[in-house]
Amino acid sequence: MAKIKKDDVVQVIAGRDKGMQGRVLKVDPKNDRVIVEGVQRVKRHRRAGAPGSQNASGGIETIEAPIHISNVMLVAPDGKPVRVGYREVEVERDGRKKIMRERIGRRGGKEIEL
Repeated sequence: MAKIKKDDVVQVIAGRDKGMQGRVLKVDPKNDRVIVEGVQRVKRHRRAGAPGSQNASGGIETIEAPIHISNVMLVAPDGKPVRVGYREVEVERDGRKKIMRERIGRRGGKEIEL
């Protein structure tokens, strides 16, 4: 289970974009990869498609490439990167007790609500 989720703000901790922050656009848990907005940008050459299609003109476009999930850290509300852990919390719903997991920041031990 990945500790990084879609729409989280993360900071790159390794690679050519080290130090950059961005929002997670997509998570691929099978390959342990994430796509972060504005990070790991690469150029792709597209062939012109059929007239009226989405890629009718073709050309060179810049897109975000996947980055390994171990190279990013979640950014806490105070703006600093933080390791992520889980805590089990007992919640009562409809008179029944249920154990749920919440994400916490390891530095402060506070729940991460982003």
